[in-house]
Amino acid sequence: MLAEILVFPEVPAGTSFITFVLAILRAGSYVFNKCSRHCRKILAQLQRVFVSSEQFESVDLQLHRIVLLAAQQHYLLRVLRLKVGDRFLAISPNQTWLAQLSDGNSAQLLELLPPKPPLPVNIHLLAALPKNGFDDVVRQVTELGVGTITPILSDRTLLKPSPKKLDRWQRIAQEATEQCERPTVPNLQAPSNWQTALTQIQADQKYIAAARADAQHLLTALPQAPDSSEIPTIAIAIGPEGGWTEGEIEMAIGDNYQPITLGPTILRAVTASPAAVTIIMGRYSCI
Repeated sequence: MLAEILVFPEVPAGTSFITFVLAILRAGSYVFNKCSRHCRKILAQLQRVFVSSEQFESVDLQLHRIVLLAAQQHYLLRVLRLKVGDRFLAISPNQTWLAQLSDGNSAQLLELLPPKPPLPVNIHLLAALPKNGFDDVVRQVTELGVGTITPILSDRTLLKPSPKKLDRWQRIAQEATEQCERPTVPNLQAPSNWQTALTQIQADQKYIAAARADAQHLLTALPQAPDSSEIPTIAIAIGPEGGWTEGEIEMAIGDNYQPITLGPTILRAVTASPAAVTIIMGRYSCI
């Protein structure tokens, strides 16, 4: 790569040493900028694989390599058809490494990459489980940047998910995170009933979508982004088909949730969640 772009300007004979040095510095700046753009382009094309802290191995207290799980080996070698020496991005909580396949079972850590800046808002989505389509909800809100997802078993919830469902949703969230190049996977919690969830949620602002209520629109209800570096947490509750019951809304109001609407039309349950997350992200200039 450097051989292709490293082109120094010609320095005529008799030019002073200072002029020569300045010419070299100008060339160096050009090379650096072009390398930087080229490297960013290459990194954007690399495949991303999420790894856990247990996969890291250190030598002399320095992280040296990662041991690949069977599923990761299959993905890298069989699906992507990478070979020994090929590179990819290994992403662990709050860290991204440039890694290189050293064999079929492990990869060498080459460089710790600069972290991406965090999103200026942390969204906790409480979504009552719809009869169908929650896979799409998880995928879409993950792509939009949600921080935590809590599936809610409301009075009108028909789906009674098994533990395998939670495993499936966590896999979908991880795949969506890799696809959209987020640095972290959202926290996908186990399904909870509404009363229990209300007692466990800690947030700076809490909203509950009430489709037919005479309530303020979510966009105008959201406060301005804080001037400080502190990242606010916003909880948004979305009901199931048929909406929340009056008792559930009153229970939420009693726990300082503000009823809001998402617009003049009635949205499907699977549409309302990504719509609400989009509004919040747009309010804080995240998208």
